Amino acid sequence: MGKYQLGEFEEIVLLTVGVLYNEAYGVSIKFSIEERLKRSVSVGALQSALKRLEQKGYVTSRAGEVTNDRGGRPKRYFELTPSGKAAIDYARDLRNQLYSEIPQVIMDLKPNKS
Repeated sequence: MGKYQLGEFEEIVLLTVGVLYNEAYGVSIKFSIEERLKRSVSVGALQSALKRLEQKGYVTSRAGEVTNDRGGRPKRYFELTPSGKAAIDYARDLRNQLYSEIPQVIMDLKPNKS
């Protein structure tokens, strides 16, 4: 995807971090993706994607307050960076451009009712 390298799952995670805004931490991101996409998300896959996105500079993270809920471990909150916003803008624009160039004969296709 040009200068913004995003896999499909990374794009979904990045968009979800943006949707959740100040409440984007591991469990909330996982539940949001599962609810919206109706598919399960492994914690390991999510953590790997968040780490890659942080290494690419598309998200930053910070530790939240320590609570007794998690055995004294703080939640790690994520937020989009300006580069992350540019990456999702680029992905959206590319998809919109491709969609707009699909010939009308293809757009007129109807799904089979079986």
